[in-house]
Amino acid sequence: MNGFWAAIEFLTVFPTPLKGKVSEDAIRKSLVFFPLVGLFIGTILLGLYYVLVLILPVSIVCALLIAALILLTGGHHIDGLIDTCDGIFGGQSREERLVIMSDTKVGAFGITGIILLLLVKYATLTYLLGMSSLLLMPTLGRWAMTCAIFCFPYARASGLGLPFKQGINWQRFAVASALSLVLCTLLMSWKGIVLLVALCAVVYGIGRFIQSRIGGLTGDNYGAINEIAEVATLLLIVLLDKLPFT
Repeated sequence: MNGFWAAIEFLTVFPTPLKGKVSEDAIRKSLVFFPLVGLFIGTILLGLYYVLVLILPVSIVCALLIAALILLTGGHHIDGLIDTCDGIFGGQSREERLVIMSDTKVGAFGITGIILLLLVKYATLTYLLGMSSLLLMPTLGRWAMTCAIFCFPYARASGLGLPFKQGINWQRFAVASALSLVLCTLLMSWKGIVLLVALCAVVYGIGRFIQSRIGGLTGDNYGAINEIAEVATLLLIVLLDKLPFT
């Protein structure tokens, strides 16, 4: 169970029996549980939705659910997106980009990136708010991190994300992917399979772009990919819903 608690520890604000003392073995095992933690978060969001929609308009419910998602995760992934945007688009060399990403200051690229992401997330949620979107968005966002960790090298010699990179292997990635695929299929039938494949392509494209800028990925990039994958999941669900032959 240490792997599960480690995943809760890193991906949410909830207290765990580990109390901040996470072993390297637990970090390695935690990768399998990333989608399950996403499903746990999604279940909380779904419960909030069922309560809030009884008393508030859908537009306000969407805004509150996005705020709840940020609070449940401690804003860590949002911070990763901001740092990634500032570094990837603001630096002139690999070394400069890595330095910018480790800086605590927020730049124009980071602010622009988070505003655009939250706008798209809000707009798509207002269109398709329901069980599938609220469960799949956080689940596939966390699965996308395992995909990025598996596919790309780590860009630094050290860092908070390095133990995850060192712990990933085919077996753990396959289990995380299988769990995600089962949920996608249960909620969306064959469209769920298309969704996961399309999202994998999106994640790989983003990862390749980041790698071309800094030589690999960092912990900040993992968080950014989670945020982008959440929005991409919502957009892909919208597109699949609009297919003329379904």
